[in-house]
Amino acid sequence: MSGFRFMETELKGAYLIELVHSADSRGGFCKTFEKSIFQQAGISFKVDESFISRSEKNVIRGLHFQTNEPQAKLVSVPAGKAWDVIVDLRPKSPTFRKWTAAELSAENCLGFYIPGGFAHGFASLEDGTLMQYICDGRYDKETDTGIRFDDPQIGIEWPIETAGAIISSRDLALPSFSFFFGGK
Repeated sequence: MSGFRFMETELKGAYLIELVHSADSRGGFCKTFEKSIFQQAGISFKVDESFISRSEKNVIRGLHFQTNEPQAKLVSVPAGKAWDVIVDLRPKSPTFRKWTAAELSAENCLGFYIPGGFAHGFASLEDGTLMQYICDGRYDKETDTGIRFDDPQIGIEWPIETAGAIISSRDLALPSFSFFFGGK
């Protein structure tokens, strides 16, 4: 069984994580979080809520965040495959408005640690993709919002044809980056 491996991304404070995993003839096992190991890696994380979303192929969700007390998140894909995107929304960060992405799947056992102050979204690459979220911080329905997935000020290069993507009416109505941050 391999251990956690924390790989810094180009976005300060965000990590792509090789999760603890093993497999044999019965199937596989994947551990997504262990408090003491995360603390050793410099990540202080307190679990406040956990949930799973299910998406069909070509669904785009996001880019979601909270304006009040932003949550930190640990996301992984226990079934299927997703192209996961994070965007740095911290105005004082040297990587403000930059994005990075990684393919997360049940097979590659990767996860993202997303600090508070980031937007998150993903494109489902297979039917029945499950995205697991473990969140540090209270969910605040009043300030739960987002930025459109195709905002040109961010310029995300999605790996699926966005014109044919399945997107909720809520996500299609999300405001632009400039709504929150002006011309920054």
